[in-house]
Amino acid sequence: MAKEQFIDHKFNRASLELIETADNILDEYARQGYRLSLRQLYYQLVARDIIENTVKSYKRIGNLVSDARLAGLLDWDRIEDRNREAVIPAAWTSPAEIVRAAARQFRVDRWMGQPCHVEVMVEKDALSGILEPVCRELHVRFTANKGYSSSSAMYEAGQRMKYARRYGKQVHVFYFGDHDPSGIDMTRDIAERLAQFARSTKIEVHRLALNWEQVEDWKPPENPAKETDSRFEAYRAEFGNSSWELDAVEPRTLATLVRENVGELIDHDQWQEVMEEEERMREELQSFADEYENREDGE
Repeated sequence: MAKEQFIDHKFNRASLELIETADNILDEYARQGYRLSLRQLYYQLVARDIIENTVKSYKRIGNLVSDARLAGLLDWDRIEDRNREAVIPAAWTSPAEIVRAAARQFRVDRWMGQPCHVEVMVEKDALSGILEPVCRELHVRFTANKGYSSSSAMYEAGQRMKYARRYGKQVHVFYFGDHDPSGIDMTRDIAERLAQFARSTKIEVHRLALNWEQVEDWKPPENPAKETDSRFEAYRAEFGNSSWELDAVEPRTLATLVRENVGELIDHDQWQEVMEEEERMREELQSFADEYENREDGE
């Protein structure tokens, strides 16, 4: 818990009730291992019919959450801002400590010997906190594209995939994007550019979310689609005037989509062999750290 008060602020009863509800939502997701962005918290409040889904309502929640955190009513650690994370240089107290850290973090390529090369991409960095942990668990490369991906990022991905194809691997990219004119088009854009840079038509791009069937099934809060988007008319002809954001989807639902779809591509016997070899090597590192520490203690 990290509730810390910096200001005195008097809230009316309605605001206090809303803050308490927000605190309960943040606590609920913290128990599942998630930190929510402000926009995800907002959509949780909308989905539970606590507030309206309007620009004015979003601004109000932003101001209220800011004041509530400063007043010590909301936990500072429960809300994340991926755009403003500090880079912290590593530091160690001894050589033995860094070897122990290396042992804890040691991983071999768990996709070694697997028939597939798999990557996960998402349109917006705000969802990295949801998707990155499950990708790390599955040892899958994860990329937050921040809208239409840059040519540099697509070229680098294409080179990885060209290398994988050269060694006979099937290449699968799982993509997450908003259901709006640009978000839908990004799947096409990624598929075309990866095929171009990998010099292969056998790059399979799977759009895991948001898809129309999911919108109908999950019924996330809707927003007006951007009429100024050059793809708006084509989008409206197929889907109408509304759009839907990934942020409105339950975090565990997105994580489950990754876990289930990637899991179907894994040769589990081969995976287990690699895991056992990884553990053997980790124990070697740990033994080396123990020996070094004993030598230091004896000096």
